[in-house]
Amino acid sequence: MEVIYKDVTIQYEVHGSGRPVFMIHGWGPDHRLMKGCLEPVFRSVPQPWTRIYFDLPGMGRTKGKPWITGSDRMLEILLAFIDAVIPGERFLLAGESYGGYLARGVLKKRPAMVDGMLLICSTVAPWVVTPEGTYKGDVPPLRVLERDPELLRSLSEADRKQFESINVVQNARVWARFRDEVLTGLNLMDTDFLSNSLGKNVPFGFAVDQLEQPFDKPVLMLMGRQDCSVGYRDIWRLIENYPRASFVILDKAGHNLQIEQDVAFDTLVKEWLGRVSAESG
Repeated sequence: MEVIYKDVTIQYEVHGSGRPVFMIHGWGPDHRLMKGCLEPVFRSVPQPWTRIYFDLPGMGRTKGKPWITGSDRMLEILLAFIDAVIPGERFLLAGESYGGYLARGVLKKRPAMVDGMLLICSTVAPWVVTPEGTYKGDVPPLRVLERDPELLRSLSEADRKQFESINVVQNARVWARFRDEVLTGLNLMDTDFLSNSLGKNVPFGFAVDQLEQPFDKPVLMLMGRQDCSVGYRDIWRLIENYPRASFVILDKAGHNLQIEQDVAFDTLVKEWLGRVSAESG
């Protein structure tokens, strides 16, 4: 399926029916980052949900355009996409890493339309994101807690470097999901667009986390204790924006906590969905 905004053709897919949830992936991967970890959760809960997965410009099957010169433009496209897919409807947001930053942008612009928000390893301080998507905030160094040397020796050098650079748990189970949900998207990303167009102005041109009033709907903020990409300390400083938020830091988890701590992830997301359902009946 596709939505055209100006000259950008946004590729997306929809699963299920019911209340809409927009899944916003991070910098570099594509929609499979969100689909891989969230579809099993949504298929296991009784409530009906419409899950909307899409590729941001320059990632996956959505082509980037030179005029998308920063996050303000990306947010413009995202809001137009939401309006085209579910005009006038309320919705939930789920964002991972840079997608969490964009989700907070949507919340800033459409607070009355959002019924809940899930942030997974969300980027916080935009002025310290490089054009390559590297976050330079208050982050811990990479600390690998589980490693399978035989597995690592079996990988190509390029795959091994990608896998080792970010994952706290480096075993066959995590590799299989990283390969299918993360690396497949990374191999499709338009690095020139990300560096020379979107990377020109990664920060929003407005104070995204200065809300007119606290967001009093169910929120779940998940962070990895060993996340060397965005850390966990910066987002804690935003907690008072969300009086209904659960803030969870998972041990033995880095920037791919949804894979490394999949059992805890599934349980926590189900609990969040239950809170959203109970809140709005």
